Amino acid sequence: MNNNAVVLLASRMMLAAVFVVFGIRKAMAVAGTTKYFATLGLPMPDVMVWLVILIEIGGGLLLILGWQTRLVAWILAAFVVCATFAAHRFWEFDGAQYVPQLTSFMKNLAIVGGLLMVAACGPGRLSVDKR
Repeated sequence: MNNNAVVLLASRMMLAAVFVVFGIRKAMAVAGTTKYFATLGLPMPDVMVWLVILIEIGGGLLLILGWQTRLVAWILAAFVVCATFAAHRFWEFDGAQYVPQLTSFMKNLAIVGGLLMVAACGPGRLSVDKR
């Protein structure tokens, strides 16, 4: 078996873990997440929370499986960019919140970079797309 196929699978799984874990956490705390979304000024936070849960869990699982991988990677990348500019506006903070918000912003940029690599390179042989 090609080592690149294993590396691509592992990469997809690591990226997907972020989405699946945080999607499940949001699903377990819908009321709190809805309230948080409202404080961010998101439209229809009670609907938005379910859309975000669907994108995170569904997109994460599809990324692991490697089904429609390039499209899913593009969708997740766009989602992360939107989420980053909605929730991690480090330039609006000072004091104790500046560094955590900057850190989250930069981590999200790295996640977008990983997703763009998946979109560009594809899922590899160990995927539904390649079966």
